Amino acid sequence: MKVAIVGTGYVGLVTGTCFAEVGMDVTCVDIDQNKIDNLHKGILPIYEPGLDEMVTRNVQKKRLHFSTSLKESIQGAEVVFIAVGTPPDEDGSADLKYVLAVASSVGEHMQHPLVIVTKSTVPVSTAEKVRKALQTQLDKRGSKLDFYVASNPEFLKEGAAIEDFMKPDRIVVGVDRHEAEDLMRKLYKPFLMNGHPIYFMDIPSAEMTKYAANAMLATKISFMNDIANLCEIMGADVNMVRKGIGSDTRIGTKFIYPGVGYGGSCFPKDVKALIKTAKENKYNMRILNAVEEVNESQKEVLFDKVKAHFKGDLKGKKFALWGLSFKPKTDDMREAPSLVIIEKLLNEGASVVAYDPVAMHEAERTLGKTIEYSTDMYDSLNGQDALLIVTEWPEFRAPDFNELNKRLTQKTLFDGRNIFDPQDMKKLGYNYYCIGVRTN
Repeated sequence: MKVAIVGTGYVGLVTGTCFAEVGMDVTCVDIDQNKIDNLHKGILPIYEPGLDEMVTRNVQKKRLHFSTSLKESIQGAEVVFIAVGTPPDEDGSADLKYVLAVASSVGEHMQHPLVIVTKSTVPVSTAEKVRKALQTQLDKRGSKLDFYVASNPEFLKEGAAIEDFMKPDRIVVGVDRHEAEDLMRKLYKPFLMNGHPIYFMDIPSAEMTKYAANAMLATKISFMNDIANLCEIMGADVNMVRKGIGSDTRIGTKFIYPGVGYGGSCFPKDVKALIKTAKENKYNMRILNAVEEVNESQKEVLFDKVKAHFKGDLKGKKFALWGLSFKPKTDDMREAPSLVIIEKLLNEGASVVAYDPVAMHEAERTLGKTIEYSTDMYDSLNGQDALLIVTEWPEFRAPDFNELNKRLTQKTLFDGRNIFDPQDMKKLGYNYYCIGVRTN
């Protein structure tokens, strides 16, 4: 089967590469010539574990191709995926100009019947806008070609995207014609061999499913952070509470870890977009408004602990910060809590030396020279007044405390991800602060 993927960002590149991995002929299209040139050289625009090796393998097997020409790439294809960005507008709504531009271009150049699939995260009713954009171009040409629109939202976790695609929890497909369902079932057959479920539904339900899923996960995170803050006030231990409620199968253990708030390209954007969609339809998403409010305030909790420890005076203080990306196993800095924490420290007259295993380049693009960057986690500690841990990278879980003791000017650690046990840290002589546990 020949497949065209429009957009070579996170979703498009992972989707195209995984389809190629099971033997399909895939062309990934992008208007950015530099990005396409780099992909031909094996230079990826994103960091995702294992993706570079998979891309190289499938390019060598001539199953994966990259192009700037949509017109050429869709010739002979059976299905075209739209996987371009939907950045939030100032009012929180998803900007669909790139999605609709692709739809118009497909309508302008298609020469045979196609299934056009929205893979980008889009609000309910986007498929109808895509359909209209396609039909408008066909009408201009006087063409009677058939086409079928479908919705196929992605459920990829950054850092585990390949595993998620190759062994999906579920595949959701929205269709309104049996021709589209037949083709999408054929397309995903290689991924269903081990019993992974595929759910066909109407298109609006598929579009809503993506937003509802991310909104639910964001809600669990904000709920747990709210509980953590109350635990700390009341003298309870949120780590114990988490275990106590996580053992309930109705709740489960995932996404109930307290911390410094969620970030990334999905949760913040999708929560805002769903709130905006509801508002446009005269409905108030009361829970999601609270979820967003809690998350924004949670990004300041670790800073507040820092300021309280130093009695409100941070001028001239020096801090090491471990973890810049919004989560481990990615270089994604979008809406990262570290950005809020760093900004507040700098505004108080403090300085920051940061270390992250993979996100240093992305961080520098955002923060510039406002902070220092260290290529070694221990070197970042030299002469610093305290250490802040913001992202729970595995290499931070068991550091050499002898090195910390030698390099920090005082034994003070602010743990934004509850990596360490407070009693262990007390025995080591640390001023230790975490989330949801009264430690000092």
